[in-house]
Amino acid sequence: MSDTRDRLIAHLRALVGERHPISSPRKLLETEAYLHRYLTNAGCEVTLHSFEAWGKTFRNVVGVRHPARDEGRSRPPLIIAAHYDTVSGSSGADDNASALAVLLEAAGRLQPAGLRRPVHCIGFCLEEEDLLGSRAYVASLKEAGKSILGAIVLECVGYARSEPGSQRTPPHLPIAIPSVGDFLGVIGNEASRNLVAAIMSCGRVTVPSLKMIPLTVPGRGELLPDTRRSDHAAFWDQGFPAVMLTDTADFRNPHYHRPSDTIETLNLDFLSQMVPLLVATVARLAGDS
Repeated sequence: MSDTRDRLIAHLRALVGERHPISSPRKLLETEAYLHRYLTNAGCEVTLHSFEAWGKTFRNVVGVRHPARDEGRSRPPLIIAAHYDTVSGSSGADDNASALAVLLEAAGRLQPAGLRRPVHCIGFCLEEEDLLGSRAYVASLKEAGKSILGAIVLECVGYARSEPGSQRTPPHLPIAIPSVGDFLGVIGNEASRNLVAAIMSCGRVTVPSLKMIPLTVPGRGELLPDTRRSDHAAFWDQGFPAVMLTDTADFRNPHYHRPSDTIETLNLDFLSQMVPLLVATVARLAGDS
C-alpha cells in the first residue's frame, strides 16, 4: 500500500491547484495535458472529446484500454471517470484531484490480457459548470446509438475523519448513516443496481477494512438532488447505468470549494483504499475474474 500511497501523492502534487476555465485556464489546460500524457504512458489509446461552451472549446480526455482479444473490442465498454476542473478559488485536492489520482493509478494497472471488454478512463471537464463536459459526452453516446456496460464516477474520495459528529446527513435521505465521516458512499439508481452490488461485493473481499454504505435511489434521483451532484447524473438522465463513489463532499469536508482544499487535509490511508477497490471492480465487470 505504501507504493500506491506514494504514487497517489505524486499525482496529487501535479494536479492540485485551481483549475477553472475563467480564473485559471492555464492550469486547466496543464491538467488536461497531464491526464493525456499519463493515460498514454499507461497504455491507453487517448483521444480528446471536444465540446463548446460560452463560445470556447473544451475537452474531455478519453483513454481507452482495449482487451487483447479482438472479440472483446466490440463489447459495450465499462467507463471509469472523474472530473478535472474546480470552482474558482479552490485548490481542488479532494474535489476532485483525489478521484483523478485514483483513476490514473487504476488505469495504469489494467492489463489487456485480463480484459474481455474495453475500459474507458475519462477525465471530464466543466463538471462544476452544470456537468457540461459529461452531458456533451453522454449526448454523443446517445446520438450515435452506443451502449455501455455502465459508468463508475469518482467524486471527492479522499477526505475521512474519525471524530463523532464529523458526518452530516443530507436532507431527506431514506437511510440512516453514521455520524462519523469514515465511510465511502456508493450511490446508484434503479438502473444501476448491478453496479452497486458489484462494487460492494468487491469491497468486502478486496478492502474489508473500508466502510461502505450503498444507496439506490428511484428514477434519476430527482427526489434526492444531493445524490445527483456529479457526472453520473448525466448518464442517469440519458438512461445509462452509473454509480458515484464519494466521501459525501461538503456533508463531511469543511474545505469543500475553498482555498483550504489542499493535500494536507486528505486522509491518504482512506484514499489509498480506493485503488484496489476500483481495480477489483473493473476486473469483476470488465475482466476475466
